[in-house]
Order: sequence, then C-alpha cells, then structure tokens
Amino acid sequence: MKILIVLTSHDRLGDTGEKTGFWLEEFAAPYYVLKDAGAAITLASPKGGQPPLDPKSALPENQTEATRRFNADAAAKASLAATRKLADVSVADFDALFYPGGHGPMWDLAVDPTSIALIEAFARAGKPVGAVCHAPVALTNARGPDGVHLVNGRRVTGFSNDEEQAVQLDKVVPFLLEDRLKERGGLYHKGPDWTPHVEIDGGLVTGQNPASSAPVAEALLKLLRA
Repeated sequence: MKILIVLTSHDRLGDTGEKTGFWLEEFAAPYYVLKDAGAAITLASPKGGQPPLDPKSALPENQTEATRRFNADAAAKASLAATRKLADVSVADFDALFYPGGHGPMWDLAVDPTSIALIEAFARAGKPVGAVCHAPVALTNARGPDGVHLVNGRRVTGFSNDEEQAVQLDKVVPFLLEDRLKERGGLYHKGPDWTPHVEIDGGLVTGQNPASSAPVAEALLKLLRA
C-alpha cells in the first residue's frame, strides 16, 4: 500500500504580512493513521523540499497526540524536510493520494496545474483521493474524463464558511471553500463547527476541519482495503 501525501508550498497569508502553510495536525494525524496501517508514504509538494508550516498550528493549544508524536519523530521530520517535487511523481507508483489542509492550499494547490493533472490521473485510474479542511480546494479545478468538474454531483465537505468567519479569515482568503465547492456542482455537507465530519463519494474522501484529519485517513484506508 503506497500513498502519496501532497503538501502546500505557499507561505503567505494573503496581504496580511503573516505566514501560513500546512496545518500540522492535518498532516500528522493522517500520516500516522496510514503509517501505522503499514502504508509506505511518499511526501511531495509543488516546490519540493520543506513545506511551510502554519505557525499557528505549532502553538501549544493546537497540539494533539499526533503532533507531539511527530515532533519527537526525527525520521518523519527528515522526510518532511525533503519532499519530492510534485512534477517528479507518477500516479503509477501509488495506490492513493492525500492532501492535508491549512490555508496555504487556497493559493497554490487550488490552481497548480501539476496537482490538478495528478488528481485527474488518480481519478481516471480509479484510485482514491482524500483531502481535509482547506485541502479539498485542490479538487475544485480538477475534471473527469467527460470534462465536468470532478466534484460535480458528488458529496463533499471542507472548511465551512462559518468556520472561516470564526477564525476571521473570510476576508483574507481568495474565496470561501464552501462556496467554491458548491459553485463547482459539489453536494456540500457539513457537521457542527469544529467537530469531525467526513464525506465519502466513490473514490473521493473529504473532511471538514482539523478534527476530521484522522477520520479522513481511516476512511481512505477502508477504500483501499475494500
């Protein structure tokens, strides 16, 4: 079981002068769910190398069992520091694709042509694709072989408008993820703010927020084992 995890390379939070990137829990929790299940994991990002970490996700109040495990895991940190360039990976080498969130993907993975082509290739091959929190934005410009948006007519979730407003970034992000998923024809569903919520539709697995990180990875595993 070989799984490709794709992280953002974008580190600027709009025009705020603040830093962003990937959210640590949304990487660490799925990483260990998949790794503990015996998966061989490859990490990649558009630029390769060390992906930017959202500094807020490293604050004490945002630490979890998974993030603490990662912070003590020298091998995992070394792998993260040396992600492969997205252009150098091939769908043929993997069984599934996963995207951790954080606000970074709203700027780069939303429009990155290499990432979009990779998602489309996984979908054509019938291989599952998972994404959590803001990372379902990576799906919004991908299309199926029929030219229709991949999320069109499919149950999906992602960081909600209410949650974006709660963190006071609804005026900072280039668009609201919930709105964009709906614009692309996605059948958007959500749970209560900050609680785990996962949608599975065919080979697409999406999670709403950081609390959904481990459940998304568990759902992806079920698809792989089916």
